[in-house]
Amino acid sequence: MSGRRRGPFPAGGDSSSSPGEPGKKKRLKREVRAGFSAALKEPVLKEKVGASWARREALEHEAIVLHPVPFCHCVIPNFIQNESFVEGLQKELLSLDFHEKCNDLYKFKQSDDLQKREEPHIAALRKVLFDEFRVWLSDVAQVELEPTIDLSCAKYEYTDALLCHDDELEGRRIAFILYLVPPWDRSDGGTLDLFSTDDHFQPQQIIKSLVPLWNSLAFFEVSPVSFHQVAEVLSKDKCRLSVSGWFHGPSVARPPRHVEPLLPRSPHIPFDHEILYRWINPVYLEMDSQSQIQEEFEDRSEILLKDFLKGDKFQLVCEALKTGEPKWNTRGPPNKRFYDKAEEENLPAILKECMELFRSEAFFLLLSNFTGLKLHFLAPEEEEEEEKEEAAAGGDLSSCSQGESSQEETKRHNGAGEPRGNSENSGCKNGSSIPQCAGELRRWTKGCYTLVHDAQTTEFALDLLLFCGCEGWDVEWGGFTSYIAKDEDEELLTVNPENNCLALVYRDRDTLKFVKYINHRSLKQTTTQAETTGFWDFCFVYYE
Repeated sequence: MSGRRRGPFPAGGDSSSSPGEPGKKKRLKREVRAGFSAALKEPVLKEKVGASWARREALEHEAIVLHPVPFCHCVIPNFIQNESFVEGLQKELLSLDFHEKCNDLYKFKQSDDLQKREEPHIAALRKVLFDEFRVWLSDVAQVELEPTIDLSCAKYEYTDALLCHDDELEGRRIAFILYLVPPWDRSDGGTLDLFSTDDHFQPQQIIKSLVPLWNSLAFFEVSPVSFHQVAEVLSKDKCRLSVSGWFHGPSVARPPRHVEPLLPRSPHIPFDHEILYRWINPVYLEMDSQSQIQEEFEDRSEILLKDFLKGDKFQLVCEALKTGEPKWNTRGPPNKRFYDKAEEENLPAILKECMELFRSEAFFLLLSNFTGLKLHFLAPEEEEEEEKEEAAAGGDLSSCSQGESSQEETKRHNGAGEPRGNSENSGCKNGSSIPQCAGELRRWTKGCYTLVHDAQTTEFALDLLLFCGCEGWDVEWGGFTSYIAKDEDEELLTVNPENNCLALVYRDRDTLKFVKYINHRSLKQTTTQAETTGFWDFCFVYYE
C-alpha cells in the first residue's frame, strides 16, 4: 500500500493532515527495532569472551560457545532477542528475488545485496549487525572493524553445496552466518564443516561440523587457515535459509603461496603399433577415419570417439575396476580437488596394459593423426600436410602402421648404440621440448570434484578422458568436465561421462577445467547397477 487514499475524507477532516495540504492523510511508518543477546553485553561475559579469543582457549556458556580448533570460531544461540522479529525477518527474506548461483565451487540461490534494502526487518538487522554487534565484536577481537556493509541472503535446497574455501579476500576480517532454518538435524546435511590444515596451510580433513539452528549466529576470523564448506543439503523438503557476510578490517598476514608438485610427466614408452591393434576399435585405425577425425578436431578443438576400445578389452577393464582389486588413495587438497587415484604399481595386469596403451609411442603418433598436433617426430609438420594427403590418396592403411618406428629412425640416424633420450631430442622440431604426457586412473563417487584454483597451471595441452562404468549416468548428478574461459564464467564445453567414449580436448592458456561436484542424486545409480556407485576414467594430458 502507498499509505495514501484518494477521494473525500470523512467530515471534520484528519488531525494528522499537514498544514497547507488539505485532504492528504499522513501515515507514520512504524519503526522495527531489534537487539542482539543481552547476555553478551554483560561486562563480565564480554571480558571472558575477549580473553578466550585472544588466548585461543575454549569457552562454554549458555549465551556463547567459543572453540579454537581447527581455527577460532564462535556460535551464539538466540542471537536476536525478539522471536517475533526473527519470524518477520524470515518472511521478508523469503519474499526477495533469488538468483541461481552455480559454478565449480557452489550451487545455491542468492538474493540481491542487502546493503540498501528498505524492508523494515532487513534494515533493522543491518543496524544490529553493523552498528551494535560490530562494536562488541571489535572489542572482543581487539581489531578495528569498519562499518562497511557486506551482507546477502542464501537459500540452500536439495543437493546445493558450497565446497572448501577460506573466504580470504582483501578487507574481509570476520565472517558470520545467521541461520533462519526450520528444525534441523545433521542428517539433513547443510552443516558448516571446518577443515584442519597441514604445515603448508593447505586444508586436510573435516574435523568439526556445525549444525544450523534457528536464530543462531556463527562467526570466525578469516585467515590463511579458515577453510570451511557448506555440506550438501540432503533434505528434499527443507530450506537452509541464512544471512551471511563479512566485517571488514585489516587482513591477517598471509604466508607465501604453497606450490604443490605437478603430476610427473614422461615421454612415450616404446610400444609399436601392435598395441593399437590389440586394444582399439579397428575403425579408428583406418586412414580415412583419422583424416576425418583430424578435420573435425582442427575445426572444433574437441571430439568424442565412441566405442573407442574393442568390446572385449573394454569389458575386461570394467570387470577389473569393479572387482575392487585396485588400491585407491584420496587426492586433495580439498580446496583444489577431491577424488580417488589408483596406485599404478598395484593395478591388475589388464589395467596396467591400458595405462601403457595411453603412454605408448604408437598412441602418441595416433593422437598426432587425430589432432594434427606434433606429439611424435614422425607426425607431419603443417607444411607437409598437403603432401601427405596427396601421397595417401586412395590408401586405406593407418599411418601408424606405416613407416619407421622411433627405434628404427634412431638406428638409421644415430646407430643402434645411441641412448633413447638423445634420439628423442634429435627428433624434436628445432630442438623444442620432447612430447610428454601425465596420466592417472581416477574413481569418481558421491562427493568428488575438482576446482578451478589460483595456482592452476595454464598451458597449451591436449586432454584425454576415457570413461568406464557410467551406464545411465545423468548430468544432474554432476561428474561432468566443464571447460571455462579464464577470469570468466562463460562455459566453453561440457564433457559428460559416457561408457567407452574417448574425449579429446585441446585447451590454450586461457582455458580452465573442472569436474562438477557429484551430488546425492548419484546414489540412484545403485538401483540399476547394484555393484556401482560412481564411475572411473583414464585421464591423460599430452604436451607437444
